[in-house]
Amino acid sequence: MPESIFGHFRLAREIRKDFDMDLKGRNFLKLMDLTPEEILGLVDLAKDLKEKRKKGIKGESLKGKNIALIFEKPSTRTRCAFTIGAQDEGGTATYLAGSELQLGYKESIEDTARVLGRMFDGIEFRGFDHSFVEALARYSGVPVWNGLTDQWHPTQVLATFLTLKEHFGYLKGLKVVYLGDGRNNVANSLLVGCSKVGVNFAIAAPKSLWPDEKLVETCREYAKAAGSTVTVTDGLDIVEGADMLYTDVWVSMGEEKKEQERVKLALPYQVNTELMKRTGKDTTIFSHCLPANKGKEVTEEVFESEASVVFDEAENRLHTIKAVMVATLGN
Repeated sequence: MPESIFGHFRLAREIRKDFDMDLKGRNFLKLMDLTPEEILGLVDLAKDLKEKRKKGIKGESLKGKNIALIFEKPSTRTRCAFTIGAQDEGGTATYLAGSELQLGYKESIEDTARVLGRMFDGIEFRGFDHSFVEALARYSGVPVWNGLTDQWHPTQVLATFLTLKEHFGYLKGLKVVYLGDGRNNVANSLLVGCSKVGVNFAIAAPKSLWPDEKLVETCREYAKAAGSTVTVTDGLDIVEGADMLYTDVWVSMGEEKKEQERVKLALPYQVNTELMKRTGKDTTIFSHCLPANKGKEVTEEVFESEASVVFDEAENRLHTIKAVMVATLGN
């Protein structure tokens, strides 16, 4: 048999190994539930699906599947990504506003889960209380995906990883520094995800906005196993050597009354041109999960600069969310 044929077979085996994730029928609620290999496998699958979409190749992995999209919180990227991702793979997505479902009010979340599980093949939930998405997963009997809760935002981190890999070609050994509100859902999820896959991760924030210490200690154990580091500090020198600076709004949904206090507290951690220069690298990139309050957590100059990969990451929400649905529900 010609060597080229042997090479083809070896490549096929490598691809199967890369995407060999035991996620079929499983939920996607937080990155702590996944192994490093499963996280990286989803990123690689997303990269493959993105390349196919750009070539006009769409799949049928979700053909005949009905997907419920429950939104207590409004959304642009999450809603569009789940909707288009399902359509690209032949599925049907149905939007359900939380206010229309009497979710946890006139009907318990457990009963809602059992009803939806008999009608839909998969359920996405974006809302406030993480216990709601846990209950949906426990009682529905179908794969449930966390589109965002007050504690976790796992799909966002997959998009960050795909963006980093596209830009640098690898993940392990990179340094990501998150600035601002270090105990929100994005910071928590980056902390877990980066520590699991070997990305050196740091949070620079006022001490009152540091993440939960137990979570930090858990993630330091993940990082130790992966050969990376986790740092939490109120100093800005930590940005030196960073490959990516990342930030998010200082006031999350439901915290609007704290805006004036939070802005005063977090202003020293604004991502601006001076801070980008303090990394000591001209290759440092900037990202944000959006929507952004330009002029607060990030300046307009940095947000619109060549170093900004904000909209690359926004697009990658589609491909990584599609990968999650394909891996857990797809044929």
